[in-house]
Amino acid sequence: MYYIVESAKSFDQAAADLEAAVIRHGFGVLHIHDLGATLRSKGIDFAHQCRIFEVCNPQQAAKVLATDMRLNMALPCRISVFTDGDKTLIGLIRPVQMLSALSSDGALMQVAAEVEDKTMQMVDDAK
Repeated sequence: MYYIVESAKSFDQAAADLEAAVIRHGFGVLHIHDLGATLRSKGIDFAHQCRIFEVCNPQQAAKVLATDMRLNMALPCRISVFTDGDKTLIGLIRPVQMLSALSSDGALMQVAAEVEDKTMQMVDDAK
């Protein structure tokens, strides 16, 4: 269900490299949530770093929404750069497995497979 790789890079470098990889692969970064900073700003003792990148390819998103508008709740794709102890990790929930839990439409599975391939390439490029 998850695709997670360990990076030898620093957290900040892996995050910067992920953002560049997203753009190189024809997707856009809609927003970056700095979950660690948000939690700490609320007074929560949170030692990890975690940035969640909301990424989207408009053509692929339009195909999904044209098939089943309810799937807007599964968009955009999210890729995270996070720390676990002294490790920097980059990961995502695989789109094929996620969408297959929400729909059995074959055309959607094809779109999900294409998006999964691209997002996994982004993760590997940023690693």
